[in-house]
Amino acid sequence: MIDLDGAVVIVTGSARGVGAATVRMLAARGARVVVNYSKSRDEAEAVATECRATSEALVCQADVSVDEDCRRMVAGAVETWGQIDGLVNNAGTTVVRAHHDLDGLDAADFQRVYGVNTIGPFQMIRAVAPHMRARGRAAVVNVSSVAGVYGVGSSLAYVASKAALNMLTVALARVLGPEIKINAVCPGFIEGPWLRGALGATRYDKVKEHLETTTPLRAVNAPDDVARTILWLLEAAPNMTGEILTMDAGMGLIRGNAPPPR
Repeated sequence: MIDLDGAVVIVTGSARGVGAATVRMLAARGARVVVNYSKSRDEAEAVATECRATSEALVCQADVSVDEDCRRMVAGAVETWGQIDGLVNNAGTTVVRAHHDLDGLDAADFQRVYGVNTIGPFQMIRAVAPHMRARGRAAVVNVSSVAGVYGVGSSLAYVASKAALNMLTVALARVLGPEIKINAVCPGFIEGPWLRGALGATRYDKVKEHLETTTPLRAVNAPDDVARTILWLLEAAPNMTGEILTMDAGMGLIRGNAPPPR
C-alpha cells in the first residue's frame, strides 16, 4: 500500500474521462500527478489547473505507443519530484468494426490498437520499474475492459488488445513483487464522449439504455466510479496483485441473454 499524500503518480491519457477523474481525485488526496495527453493539450492544461488547486501537476504530451515518449515522460516526473510511486495505464484507443466483418480489419488496425492498449502499458511499466523499486513499495493499475474478459466490444482488435493487457498484468505481477503490485480494472460501459464517439450517438444511447434496464444493478459506470476503484487499488487493496477486477454492474452475470443492441 502507498500513502497518496505526497506520492507521485503518472496517469496516461488523463486529459479527459476516467484519466481526468483519476488525477483530480489523486490531487485532492495530496498526490503529485502527471497529466498526460496525446493530442488534447487544452483539455490537459485545464485538468492540470484544477489539480493545482490542491497539489502539484505536470503536463506531458506523449504517445504511449512510442517508447521514447514513455521514457521521456517518466524522466520528467523523476527530474521534477525525484520519485514515482504509482502508475495508471489509462490511455486507450479503438477502431469500431462489427465482429462478423472480418474484412473490415487489417494488420494496421491491430498494430495501432495494440500499440496504445498493450505495448504502451508495457513500455510505461518498464520505464517506471527501476524508480518504483527504489521506493520499496509502489503500485500499477492497468485500465482494461470487460472486452478482454467477455469477448465483446467495439472490434476484435480492441477485444484482443485488452485480453492481452489482462494477461500482461498477471505475468508481470509474478516478477514485479515484492516492491511493486500490479492489478487491472475492467470497466463495462463508461459514460462520456470517448465511448459516444467510438460507438456513435445512436448506438451509444441504445446500449446504455439496454444495460441500465437489464443488468442486476441497472447501472453503467461514470468516470468517477472507475477512478474511485483505481485509487483503492493504488492505496489499499492489501496483498492483491495480478488481479483482474471487473466492474460492470453485473453484466457478466447475464451473459447468454440477449446481447446489447448493435
